[in-house]
Amino acid sequence: MKKFTSNELRNIWLEFYKKRGHVDCGAVSLLSDGSTGVLFNVAGMQPLMPYLLGEKHPKGTRLCNVQGCVRTNDIDSVGDRSHVTFFEMMGSWSLGDYFKEDRCKWSFELLTEVFGFDADHLAATVFAGDENAPRDEEGASYRIASGFKKENIYYLPAEDNWWGLEYGPCGPDSEMFYIADVPDCGPDCGPGCSCGKYTELGNDVFMQYEKHKDGHLTPLKQKNVDTGWGLERNLAFLNGEKDVYKTDLFAPAIALIEKISCHKYDEDEKLTRSMRILADHIRTSVMLIGDEGKLTPSNTGAGYVLRRLIRRAVRHSRTLGLKKSDLVNIADVYIKEVYSESYPLLVKNHDFIVNELNKEIERFESTLENGMKEFKKILENKMSGSDKTVDGESAFYLYDTFGFPLELTVEMANEEGLTVDEDGFAKAMEKQKEKARAGQSFNASLKSDFDVFNALSDEIKCEFTGYDRLEDESTIVALSDGEKLCDSLTGGQNGVLVTLKTPMYATMGGQKGDCGIIKTADGEFEVSECVKLPGGRIGHVGIVKSDVIKKDSKASLSVDKVLRAATCQNHSATHLLQAALREVLGKDTHQQGSYQDALRTRFDFGLDRAMTEEEISRVEDIVNAKIEEDLTVRTDIMDIEKAKAEGAMALFGEKYSDEVRVVSMGDFSKELCGGTHVSHTGQILSFKILSESGVAAGVRRIEAITGSRVNAHYREMEKKFREAALVAKTTPDALSEKITGLLNTVKTLNGELDSLKAKAAKEALGDVTDNVKEINGVKFLASKLSGVDMNGLRDLGDQLKAKIGEGVILLASEADGRVNLVSMATDAAVKAGAHAGNLIKAIAPKVDGGGGGKPNMAQAGGKNPAGIDDAIAEASNALSSMIK
Repeated sequence: MKKFTSNELRNIWLEFYKKRGHVDCGAVSLLSDGSTGVLFNVAGMQPLMPYLLGEKHPKGTRLCNVQGCVRTNDIDSVGDRSHVTFFEMMGSWSLGDYFKEDRCKWSFELLTEVFGFDADHLAATVFAGDENAPRDEEGASYRIASGFKKENIYYLPAEDNWWGLEYGPCGPDSEMFYIADVPDCGPDCGPGCSCGKYTELGNDVFMQYEKHKDGHLTPLKQKNVDTGWGLERNLAFLNGEKDVYKTDLFAPAIALIEKISCHKYDEDEKLTRSMRILADHIRTSVMLIGDEGKLTPSNTGAGYVLRRLIRRAVRHSRTLGLKKSDLVNIADVYIKEVYSESYPLLVKNHDFIVNELNKEIERFESTLENGMKEFKKILENKMSGSDKTVDGESAFYLYDTFGFPLELTVEMANEEGLTVDEDGFAKAMEKQKEKARAGQSFNASLKSDFDVFNALSDEIKCEFTGYDRLEDESTIVALSDGEKLCDSLTGGQNGVLVTLKTPMYATMGGQKGDCGIIKTADGEFEVSECVKLPGGRIGHVGIVKSDVIKKDSKASLSVDKVLRAATCQNHSATHLLQAALREVLGKDTHQQGSYQDALRTRFDFGLDRAMTEEEISRVEDIVNAKIEEDLTVRTDIMDIEKAKAEGAMALFGEKYSDEVRVVSMGDFSKELCGGTHVSHTGQILSFKILSESGVAAGVRRIEAITGSRVNAHYREMEKKFREAALVAKTTPDALSEKITGLLNTVKTLNGELDSLKAKAAKEALGDVTDNVKEINGVKFLASKLSGVDMNGLRDLGDQLKAKIGEGVILLASEADGRVNLVSMATDAAVKAGAHAGNLIKAIAPKVDGGGGGKPNMAQAGGKNPAGIDDAIAEASNALSSMIK
């Protein structure tokens, strides 16, 4: 059998289908758009979901590609010879074109004519049928007609031969297997058996049905075929390997790990498992960070999965004795060697990938050491008792304090024969969330009870009319008191009100919802916020200000014009801000989130460093220049593909409908946006950036104000400026010069004070060289002082080291009711076994303190001055145990 490289296999797949009228539709992001209920693209067909449901694909009805996928549902199995978290699916599709006959014929041709298998060694499975769908006799007959032997066709149940995601296209599938020349393991030996006789090669899915969210099936408008072959698995098999980590996709990384760790692959089961996990997790992390979505580690969603992968890799790298830089070198192997040809985007995003990996590794390593110590304490406690379960509170403590994902704690506990109370962990997590929610307003707590509106008829919708009007008439069709639907709300009662149409904007897309007033013949309702409700409805959250509000009443709705205008100023300014950031920082700058209300705008964007003052000023100047130009703000409704073709900015990962609103500001800014805006940029009046800061790894945040709030801000700053000048006894014009002079004076006085302190400390110490003693051949000097701070002790320590030549110094001082400890060891003393950090750790508990440091210098603080003598006495014993 011919052997293949991974690049050859990809090319062979695509060329085979191109010759049969297929078009390479290319791969998409690893990150799911959310339409199928999963975080990542977990199958090659997932991005094609709309076209499998009947939409026209721009490239035709016959497609093929090689699509990267990520699955972590079986992450605990990674470490064996076959499981991986990132994999490539070689796929081909018929979108209402050919069906089972051509599909079965081409699969057999690929197996026999391209890869060289003979029919005697090929088997196929087909769907056996159940109460939901009939037995797939048609699929079986076409398999046999294509060349499969009848005796090698197997009928299997839905768990083996039915394909579908949580919802969407689905149908019977037919898997193809290679039959090895080994005896059957028993009477039931067949495809799916784990004995190794049957190796799965690929799968043809015949999509005839659509599974809806309630679980029922309906026939698809068009019959589709989805063919998928796993690249990693087939690459290994075609090259005579049972271990995917021995293919050219992993071999260079494994070779580097062997070289760095000085351990051979396959020589030790536990170490080999760590090698595989490390190689796999770094590979998947590189793919996710370098993907077009540029995923970064976080505590939620896909970012949490990435964080878990990196942190699991770090733990297993420590098992192998690797350093942080080694993990980055492994990443470089994938970027520059393994995938440089097939995934050029990784090379383009190299620096971003490496920076994100470095930051996350450093973030975890900073707490890993202490976290592992805490885990060992928990472990020792459990191993000495009869209870072999790590309680949920302890697991949550490791997560909350040291950043240990629950899955990492579970894995480490399992390795030691322990389990983890995962339900207890969930309760501890919820307890923390409840604390965070404590004290919320009625409006915030109400949001958890919006499901009561699900009981309304699906026909009841709410039309938003507020793009071109701030007042409207409608009918109240539903009321809620926060717990249940009701027919009326009385004076002073909080609630949620639904009308058939409203001019009030509901909070979404980062823009806070409108406030306003709703009046009926019977009463008045003050709206504090508008929110999106299930089923295409808008909820008006607020309080009855007078009399009573009744269901089915005619109502007049009025938006708070002042707040709406201010919110529009901030929202439109945000569009100008994003365009300005892309102009100053580069076109790779993308929005990560935003928020606008009547007071300010907040904009989050991807950047792995702080902006310079010059960059902030340039962005601010550009925005204000566009405001002065008084650009026309135009809104167009158009097809999503046309909008993207015209360069409209879209938020990555956001799900958009086929028809979208495109907001343009001259030729400077064009974005997909459903919010409300000014009609001309001149209405924004002015723009001021208040702050630029980091909010997460690789994410920066700008907070800014617009309109009259800018003038108010400058007036407040001017007031504070005058007050500061008054305190400094100068004029505002001379304040900077005055502050510089004062700082220089303070610096001079501090220098004089330090000199006096050093002199006093030296005098208090006196001549202590007579107190030097030898411990196992190493000089040791320990002294007690009073009123000397940590800086003073360090200076004295340096002086005493010079006096005694070689040896160990320990100084202890009481200052302001606390204890300061400093220890120093010369190079010769360290070579003899002395360690200043360990010495401090040993004696600090005597003064109710803690600390540590390096072999040559360490320090600690304490709260118990009465324990200084005991600490000095203990130091001799501790040093003696170090120096043998």
